[in-house]
Amino acid sequence: MPHARVEMPVDYRPSDDEAFMNPLQLEYFRQRLLSWKKQILDEAQTTLNVLQLEQLREADLTDRASSESDWSVELRTRDRQRKLIAKIQAALRRIDDGEYGFCEVTGEPISLRRLEARPIATMTVEAQERHERQEKISRDA
Repeated sequence: MPHARVEMPVDYRPSDDEAFMNPLQLEYFRQRLLSWKKQILDEAQTTLNVLQLEQLREADLTDRASSESDWSVELRTRDRQRKLIAKIQAALRRIDDGEYGFCEVTGEPISLRRLEARPIATMTVEAQERHERQEKISRDA
């Protein structure tokens, strides 16, 4: 169930001095996530427009190969961003569900500093490090 939206002061920054994931903090992170998503979608639209306008028309094979390589890199970047949008959507759902800001492994609060740096974080730093160590052990085995 979505939380009630609150009016957020322009210069608001979440603080450890206030209740964790109070309505103001939730709205702050919702706005950050929505803004990030919009930026990614705008960049993707720009890329699409450029690709549509700049059809492969280089006669020289070297120029053509260079353009194809550039586009391939751009499309891979957009694919990573598509996956990032899915993570942003999941974070927005967690806000609506009242689960945002809490580690999916331990249930502990994720630090505000971590959420500021990575608003899509789903684990505390400690849980993330344990997870990555276990993944590495699994890969190396």
